Amino acid sequence: MDFSLTAEQRDIREAVAELCSRFPDAYWRGLDRQRAYPEAFVKALTEAGWLAALIPTEYEGAGLGITEGAIILEEINHSGGNAATAHAQMYTMGTVLKHGLDAQKRKYLPAIARGELRLQAFGVTEPNSGSETTRLETRAVRQGDRYVINGRKIFISRAQHSDLLLLLARTTPYDELSDKSRGLSVFLVDLTEAVAKGQIVINPVEVMINHHTTELVIQDLEIPAENLIGEEGLGFRYIIDGWNAERILVASEAIGDGHWFVERASKYASERVVFGRPIGANQGIQFPISQAFAHIEAADLMRHKAAWLFDTGQKCGFEANSAKLLASQASWEAANACLDTHGGYGFAVDYDVERKLRETRLLMTAPISNNMVLNFIGQNVLGMPRSY
Repeated sequence: MDFSLTAEQRDIREAVAELCSRFPDAYWRGLDRQRAYPEAFVKALTEAGWLAALIPTEYEGAGLGITEGAIILEEINHSGGNAATAHAQMYTMGTVLKHGLDAQKRKYLPAIARGELRLQAFGVTEPNSGSETTRLETRAVRQGDRYVINGRKIFISRAQHSDLLLLLARTTPYDELSDKSRGLSVFLVDLTEAVAKGQIVINPVEVMINHHTTELVIQDLEIPAENLIGEEGLGFRYIIDGWNAERILVASEAIGDGHWFVERASKYASERVVFGRPIGANQGIQFPISQAFAHIEAADLMRHKAAWLFDTGQKCGFEANSAKLLASQASWEAANACLDTHGGYGFAVDYDVERKLRETRLLMTAPISNNMVLNFIGQNVLGMPRSY
C-alpha cells in the first residue's frame, strides 16, 4: 500500500500553497469583518486553473481527479483561507459532465474553465423539505419548448456571485409517483438573466460565518427545455451521483482546517511561557492537541481511500460519507484544543482562531448533518432498520 503523493500531486499542493500565501490571515480577517466575498482570491484561483481542475481537457479544464481536487481545497483551508467560497464549482459541474448532452457540455464547460462563467450556486434545499429532498415543492411545468418554474429555495450559497444555477425542481407531482425518488429534474439556469428579469429574487440570509448564503424566490421562471440536464424525472439520481464527490471535497476542507488548528496550537503552546516554562510542557495542553492530530490523520486516511475509490470508478458511498463525518469531527476537536491553548487570546479576532472555529463548525452540519451520515451507515452499510 503506497500512501505517498505523486510528484504532480506534490507540485499541486506547493502551487496552491504559494497562491494562498498571497492572501494572508489579514485578508480573510478583513473579509469576515465586512462579510465580503473573496473576489480577488476566487479570481486568482480561476486564473490559475484550479477551479477547472475536474473539467476534462477536451473542455479546456485540467482533467484531474477528485484526489487532486481534494488536495487543492485542503491546502486552501490549511493556509488559513476558506475554500467554501468557491468549492461548489468543482462538484456541481459533475452533474453536467456526467449527465449533460454534448451540446450542453461544449456550451458551458469551456466557458467555466476559462472563468467566463461561474457555476457556484446549487439550488436544492427548501424551507419545507430540508434534508428530505424527495419532498421538495419547487415546481417545473413543461409548456411547449420551455419550462415554467415556481418555488423557493433556502441556504443556497454564493447565488449572488454565480452566473449559473444548477436547479432541482419537481416535474411530476409527488402524489402521482410510486417511486418517490423519481419526478425531480435538474436544470441549468442562466441566473444573471433570471435575476435581471425579476424571475428569481435573491434574499441574503445572515449567518454566524461569512458564507454568503441566500434564499431564492422563483416566480414564473422561464427556461428553455434544452437546459434540462439528462432525462426528465431522474434529477434526484443525478444529484446523488455528485454527493460522494461533495463529501470527499468537504472532508478535505475539514482536514485542512484541522492541520491549521494543530499547527497554530502547537506553535503557541511552544512559545507561550507561564510560570517559567512553555505551556506546551503541560500534559493538559499537550494531550488534547496530540489527540486531535491523531484523529485528523485517521480521517485523512479515510479521505484518501474514498478519493482513490472514486477516481477508479468504484463504489465509495460509505467511505466518502465516513470521511466527511470523521474529518469534520476531528477538525472541531482540533478547533477546541486550539482555542483552549490560546486561552483568552483565542477569542481575540486578530489571532484568527475564533474565525476558523466558526467556519469549521459548519462542516458538521453542512452539506449534510453528521447525524444523517450515521443514518446512512446504519441503514445502508450495517443493514439496520430505516430510522427516518
